[in-house]
Amino acid sequence: MKVSEILQVKGNILYTIKPDQPLAEAAKTMAEKDIGSLVVMEFGDLVGMLTFREVLKALHENDGTVGGGTVRKHMEDHPITVTPDTEVNEVRRIMLEKHARYLPVMNAKTLLGVISFYDVARAVLEAQSFENRMLKAYIRDWPAEEEQPAD
Repeated sequence: MKVSEILQVKGNILYTIKPDQPLAEAAKTMAEKDIGSLVVMEFGDLVGMLTFREVLKALHENDGTVGGGTVRKHMEDHPITVTPDTEVNEVRRIMLEKHARYLPVMNAKTLLGVISFYDVARAVLEAQSFENRMLKAYIRDWPAEEEQPAD
């Protein structure tokens, strides 16, 4: 299974923010939309990712408030990306090794979407469930063996 298949199932809703917007505005958007990340875009290009991890770090640094900083100050400015052709097993390895819960999907310089750890887990579970149903149907329809005459 490839990343492109996950994006097809997920749909194409993508939430973005500009780097010079206040972090408080980003946190509000994330809470209202019930999302864990925002893609940071500037002049049509991906320049970073802001996830709940960066928001929590800002809360910690500012004694429980997000402070007056901008998204640029707190965002991950070199996010790990994948392509539509990246295999899901490779995505799982990257997410586990790099502790990345959200990965932008890029086709050259074009942002196609973001996949989350949840999206990958759901896709793998659905693929395994489908495979289990097919195997059970195959076993249930297994042809009976004919008896061989005794010599």
